[in-house]
Amino acid sequence: MVAIDEDGVRDTYNDVRNDGTETNWVVYKYNDAKAIEVSATGVDYEEFLKHFVDTERVYGFVRFETGDELSKRAKFVLITWVGVKVGPLKKAAVSTDKAFVKKIVSSYAKEILADRLEEIQYDTVLEQVKAAGGANYGVGKRDED
Repeated sequence: MVAIDEDGVRDTYNDVRNDGTETNWVVYKYNDAKAIEVSATGVDYEEFLKHFVDTERVYGFVRFETGDELSKRAKFVLITWVGVKVGPLKKAAVSTDKAFVKKIVSSYAKEILADRLEEIQYDTVLEQVKAAGGANYGVGKRDED
């Protein structure tokens, strides 16, 4: 069983979900003692992406704004990252360790398992969030055929 900083994970998860804070993302990583803890939080998505490297296992929780001109909604994504240079035993452990993360990080619109940065680029993830949300209406002018 993996150790997890439950209070730290819960506090940062709630911070990202809170409409009253600027925090848009949190990254959880394994420390030297092989426990999952908060690694970083922030606002800028490009900064968020810098935490996903080939040699690490990372859990990221991030906020996206979706909706149309009249209605904006916050949607959340849980990213499980297993870098391509992570060894087979550590890769295998993610399948069970993730369950402990998901006990706390429990509400999200989309879950993504990735090992390449192309899979978690902002526009790529945003399109997946929109697709997971069903109808994507707008009130803008329709194209005339």
